[in-house]
Amino acid sequence: MRRRPPIRSLAVLATIGVLALTGCGTDTGNSVGSADRAASAGAGRTIHAHQVMRLTQVHEETGMTLLEGPTFNEDGDLFVVDVTAPAGKPKVMRVNVRKKTSRPVHTDGRGAYTSAQFSPYDGRLYLTDYAHGEVVSLAPDGGDARTFFSGKVEGAQMNPDDIAFDEAGNLYISDSRGLSEGKALGRVVRIDRDGGTATVLARDLASVNGISFDADYRGLWFSELTQNRISYLRLDGEGEVTSRHTAIRVDAGVAQTDSIAVDAHGNLYQALHGRPAMVVYDKYGERLATVEIPARAAAAGLESATNVAITPGGTTAYMTVSGPAGGYLFAFDALAEGIRQSNGG
Repeated sequence: MRRRPPIRSLAVLATIGVLALTGCGTDTGNSVGSADRAASAGAGRTIHAHQVMRLTQVHEETGMTLLEGPTFNEDGDLFVVDVTAPAGKPKVMRVNVRKKTSRPVHTDGRGAYTSAQFSPYDGRLYLTDYAHGEVVSLAPDGGDARTFFSGKVEGAQMNPDDIAFDEAGNLYISDSRGLSEGKALGRVVRIDRDGGTATVLARDLASVNGISFDADYRGLWFSELTQNRISYLRLDGEGEVTSRHTAIRVDAGVAQTDSIAVDAHGNLYQALHGRPAMVVYDKYGERLATVEIPARAAAAGLESATNVAITPGGTTAYMTVSGPAGGYLFAFDALAEGIRQSNGG
């Protein structure tokens, strides 16, 4: 018999439901322009991903599983979060991709973690808690949990989704505020590496989701889930915005733009919520390739590819894919080597 979650968990589960079901149809209302033309210039080639392993099954308590935030540590192990894991089940896992084994490294009674990144400043693992508007950090082994940032930013609580670090260790957060209301209230927020100052760099965004620096740390790519577009935010040497423009409009049908990663050549890997696939663009918006999982795997109940991490210094990419069949890792050959920006935010 299915157990009813405690009352105190219902708000978190409602948030999780919004996160997992945003692939249900939305009206983009986009006009056609040069960015559309660039994205549609060529479908590119198909890259076939193969199954590595199943990491999770659907949780009875939440009715779903959703893998996110793959990121490599210095030992070459892959850390992955399960957004919908209930209390007592692994919310952060450490995966040995060579041995195809995994072990839990963190759980708690409240967090809904949507991304994970290792800081270049202090080496700790940083997690975004979408449900509570917080950023939490862990020791590299998963212990010593600390709240790095909480509270309002310019008078409004965040719904932090993905993270990108600059070279100095400052955090850039995609704040998906407004998703549940269907309003363009999203923001890109910069948090100093000591957690003391938060600054809004862009606002009035439509459910901003993926975020990643380009290969040279000159600017940020970010995606808006309910508009299926990728924008570019150019920054100066102090982290201040100098310009912003829509860079790519993603033709994804019923699917929507999720997380972003960037390889050593500056290519963008755009994950798709509502389709177990990724699209790859060069920095000028040309569509280079589509990464697909086997049709039989998709038909068996895999619905979304949320993120990817490319092996540092190598080209093997590991993509998180989830659905009613469970949470899986798939691997494929990336177009260029992995760098820090290749770890899914």
